[in-house]
Amino acid sequence: MIDPKIRTLLTVASVGNFTQTGRILSLTQPAVSYHIKTLEKQYGINIFYRGKRQLTPTPEGEILLNYARRILNLEEAARQDLADRERDVRRFNVGITTTLAEHLVPQIFVNYCNSNPNVHVNIFTDTVRNIYNMLSSYELDWAIVEGKMPKEEYISIPLDTDYLCLVVSPKNKLAQRASVSLQELKQEKFILRPSNAGTRSLFENHLLSLSKNINDFNIVIETNNIKTIKELVASNLGVTIIAYSAVERDLERGKLAVVPVKDFHIVREINIVYHKSFRYAAILDGIRKNYTRQDGRA
Repeated sequence: MIDPKIRTLLTVASVGNFTQTGRILSLTQPAVSYHIKTLEKQYGINIFYRGKRQLTPTPEGEILLNYARRILNLEEAARQDLADRERDVRRFNVGITTTLAEHLVPQIFVNYCNSNPNVHVNIFTDTVRNIYNMLSSYELDWAIVEGKMPKEEYISIPLDTDYLCLVVSPKNKLAQRASVSLQELKQEKFILRPSNAGTRSLFENHLLSLSKNINDFNIVIETNNIKTIKELVASNLGVTIIAYSAVERDLERGKLAVVPVKDFHIVREINIVYHKSFRYAAILDGIRKNYTRQDGRA
């Protein structure tokens, strides 16, 4: 079903030269070159920069490659969908942000999949930016993210709300405080998610709204691993700004402590996001209801 030139294009972009592409696809080097030239003529662009040992895409080539990946992903999804139909199975690729993964996976998926044995879920955990990209290229069927998808072709279903908070070790001097100011926090060592993480962006944007800058704070460690952040903070090596849901169990066990911050109120929506063309929206509504029932909220 896929035009062979599309597979050639994607392979060239992956390996960086025509000769190796020919070996992988069992094509001659002239055939590979012909496929790329035909696409360039068809779209009126240069796809790759010439004159380099390792071929790299031009900006126009990157655009074409993004659509080529979508086409390939859609074909693979069609084949999988047809195969699953024969076995009476529904399979979904689901993206979930790193912050949400720890507590939402058990709450949502375990009970639902146990009561729906014909549903198979492949879970991908990543940053919200990468999840958006995977949704756009049809690598994911739906996702659970903080905020809404900023594109009209996607639908967002509210799942829950969460908020960011200052978390410290119970051994930290701030743990006994009724509240602290942002100015005081400039003296603390921070352990944060990287700049491409959703919680980090929310924190930075809130600081900007108060005419403050993240660079005014002493960030000593950045990591995308939530568990690592919590362990480092529990060891009193620094403080962090993190979603309350990510530390709720640790607070109950007395492993971590939350300290209120003056002029600091960041609520975030948690949404199920899917493309308008997704055919199983009713399943998502069932998953949402299952979550609310289990969480005890209306």
